[in-house]
Amino acid sequence: METRLTPIEQPAGLMKLMYAFSKYLFGKVLSPLKIAYARLPLGFSLFSNKISRLEKKMVLKRELVLLIRHHVAQINTCSFCMDIGIAFALKAHQNTEKFYHLDELMTSPLYSDADRAALLFAQELTLEKKVSDATFGRAQHYFSDRELVEIAWIVSTEHYYNLMNLAFNIHSDNLCQLERMPGKKKEVEV
Repeated sequence: METRLTPIEQPAGLMKLMYAFSKYLFGKVLSPLKIAYARLPLGFSLFSNKISRLEKKMVLKRELVLLIRHHVAQINTCSFCMDIGIAFALKAHQNTEKFYHLDELMTSPLYSDADRAALLFAQELTLEKKVSDATFGRAQHYFSDRELVEIAWIVSTEHYYNLMNLAFNIHSDNLCQLERMPGKKKEVEV
């Protein structure tokens, strides 16, 4: 399916540096950059880039951050975000099996109780736009106040990325070789 806007292949001004940076990091200019961010003032691209740099200050484990992002992207059906999330996990030498089995979240031995609590918190916030007392209490059992805020931050910023891509029909950039590209999974029953 075609994107709703034609990619800008030859950007103007400082956006050329963003394209070069993208090519350096990913071997190509990412579609969201060519389709959406090239049409905005440079500060918008810098803001998006700053989100990932800020997340390096989080206390949550990187694997859990990526897994939460992936789960939210799956629910929102953002194939670009699912692809880039798995690419980041592969780059960090993480086991990607958890990414492929989120539909078995409640029964798979791949996930710890803490994983389940964080992912259910993220799922409920994504689907319901709020978190029930029961889900919050479950997550609070495993995570500090700061970590709970970080989980909500991850969900919030993932929605930002997902909605930008979905608005313009931006799909996977095939950043990783996926044997089993996950589609929209059914919601996990609590």
